[in-house]
Amino acid sequence: MGWQPLDELGAVLTVLVGLVLLARRIAPVAAFAASSALWVVFITCGYWPVVNSMPPLLGLYTVAATRTLRTSVACAAVVTGTWVYAGLANAENSSMPTVLAQAVLFPAVVFVVGRGSGRLAERNRQFAELTFQLRRQQEENARRALTEERVRIARELHDVVAHHMSVISLQAGMASYVFPTDPASSRQALDTIAGTSREALEEMRRMLFLLRVGQEDQSEGRADPDDPGALEPGGGAYAPAPGLDLLDRLLDRVRGAGVQVTMEVVGSPVRLPQGMALCVYRVIQEALTNVLKHAGPTSAAVIIRYESRTVVVTVTDEGSADEGSADEGSGDEGSGAFRPKTVITAGHGLIGMRERAKIYGGSVTAGRRAPGGFEVRLVLPAPTAGDRPDGRPAPGSGDARSR
Repeated sequence: MGWQPLDELGAVLTVLVGLVLLARRIAPVAAFAASSALWVVFITCGYWPVVNSMPPLLGLYTVAATRTLRTSVACAAVVTGTWVYAGLANAENSSMPTVLAQAVLFPAVVFVVGRGSGRLAERNRQFAELTFQLRRQQEENARRALTEERVRIARELHDVVAHHMSVISLQAGMASYVFPTDPASSRQALDTIAGTSREALEEMRRMLFLLRVGQEDQSEGRADPDDPGALEPGGGAYAPAPGLDLLDRLLDRVRGAGVQVTMEVVGSPVRLPQGMALCVYRVIQEALTNVLKHAGPTSAAVIIRYESRTVVVTVTDEGSADEGSADEGSGDEGSGAFRPKTVITAGHGLIGMRERAKIYGGSVTAGRRAPGGFEVRLVLPAPTAGDRPDGRPAPGSGDARSR
């Protein structure tokens, strides 16, 4: 006899065999067992078994992908046994060698594919977890670098404030000494004290603003041979903070290292507050250090432009012969002589430049130039107004003087 035609009971069983698989992601083994049991009932009623063979195979795939090897093998054996049972139930109309081949081949293929899919899913989960951990570590490293750079800058601002207090102390002593005999000199000393104290308070406020992160420096006593301070004349832990008066010596040292560098001053130079002058010096120093590190033998130019409302400093280089190949794989900050993936030096490169500029209300940009090479551009508000982060006027900058 052949297989029984599909009637209402067969249709109901067919729907139930597939319907239970809706729970296969929640309870794959239970869903597979229910589907296989209904499939056996379907076969026992005399219906053609191939009609409902796909749902149990799909359930086997889910079990193989999500459960242990022993459970997966047991479920594959259930499918094989059910397939053989279907062949025996209608042996006179079935080719048993074909039934046996199908009973072994189909579950085996589904089992192998399911196990492979499960391993791939687990590997992707591990990769996602590692990616998350790596991103978190990178963010932590960036925060640590930012904190260390802020403390480094604050230490230099502390030296600036200490210098101002020394000037105040000396001028106060002189004013007290000459007051009976030379009131004019005494008044001049008091004017100097007033201006210096205002500037000292300004730098102190900037230092407190910079240390808003509230973390202490953990790098005391640590030396780094790659520190840009190696280019600083008289560098050392207790050296005075450099200013624009030391730029010529800095450029001489860069020239001695193999980079032909020129400097041009455009506009009428004005006296910058010591903290702002230190910011300009450090940005030029960091940019030239990266030219030495990443561009090789080349030429560079430093331009300081004094405008009515801003002070603009640009450091450009011509690049190197192999700049094109060096640019490959660089980040979105630019490439060439100043590659973001390598600028995290002891001064932390762009992080340090931007932090220094930000506390004076300025900005730093860096990127490739159209003719070739690289450019670092610092823009600071004019020292007579607006260089406080909260927008209040800064102390007077004194008379203009050229270098």
